[in-house]
This record gives sequence, C-alpha cells and structure tokens, in this order.
Amino acid sequence: MTILEIHPLTRLNPECLREIMSGYVTTQRYTVQKQEADAATTITLTLQPLAQPCAKNYWDCLSEDDLKRYAGMLSEGFSLGAYRDGEWVGVALAEAQPWNKLLNVWELHVHPKQRGAGIGRRLVAELASRAQAAGLRALAVETQNTNVAAIRFYRSCGFAIEGIDLSYYTNTDVENGEVAIFLKRKLP
Repeated sequence: MTILEIHPLTRLNPECLREIMSGYVTTQRYTVQKQEADAATTITLTLQPLAQPCAKNYWDCLSEDDLKRYAGMLSEGFSLGAYRDGEWVGVALAEAQPWNKLLNVWELHVHPKQRGAGIGRRLVAELASRAQAAGLRALAVETQNTNVAAIRFYRSCGFAIEGIDLSYYTNTDVENGEVAIFLKRKLP
C-alpha cells in the first residue's frame, strides 16, 4: 500500500505542474440564464448536455506572471503538494485574504492518472484544517460552468455555490458559454 503525504510547497516545478494541471473534458455544462426586472432578478443554472465535448487545459491559460504570483504565495504555508511514493501527484495553490478571513484556493489539481483516489479530498481537508487554525472563516474557489466534475467535487467536499459572475473572463461570457462559478466552504 502506498502512502499519500501532503506537505506545504516550498517551490514550484513548472514541468511537474504542467502534468498535474492538465485540465478536463466534459460532455455537459450548466447553461446560465438571467432575467432582470425591477421586482426581481434571477440567474438560473441548468445542467445540459453539450453537442460536442468541451476540453480545457489550465496550463495553457497560465502566464509567467501567474507562476510568479503563485511562487510568491508559497511562504504563507497554504499551498500544498500531495506526494505518493515521492512523486508529486496533486497541488493546491492558495492564499489568505485577511480582510474578510477567506482562504482563496486559486488552483486545485490532481494528476490525471491519480484522479478518483481521494487526493483532492485530502488536499481540501488539509486546506480547511490550516485555514481554521489560522482563524480564517471559509475556503473559496472559482471554476467554470463547463467544469461540471469540479462543481460536483467541490459540492461533495462541503462547498456550495455562492456566486456567479457573468463577465469574469470577458464581456461576452454568457454568449461564449463559459461563466465563472464561485463556491465556498464555511468553516466552523
């Protein structure tokens, strides 16, 4: 039996990070509809099948500035690596937001060959433990309406959808079919 170890990251290895942050393929998405009037505004998420599978590679979305910012967060002790037999198999890149006592989880990924083995859950549990010990009140994550697997995963770990941003990525997110979903896990 192999043992999974989780440790704070002290450095980022871009080549290993590239493998872990491989992205996802989905055949579903939550379509987003907004109805706005004086008396009420509603935003509805409806799970629907896609005509064609949708693929997203997170590594392709990262810039050198993103990697530098992530490296700068390591000293806080909230960014974690998961290791199985010495091999880096999971990552959580997070930073505290003191003004509202949140731990923002910027990246949470498990190597594609290791998914479904509980690594993501262990990373979330360790993030929650560290955040609670630091006096933070919640974990916060952002994902896309197309990343149905991530939304399901976060919900199964105690997160709930608390926000939707209809123009987080571009001014035409709804029309482009990719909308930001924000989830939080409140801590005791």
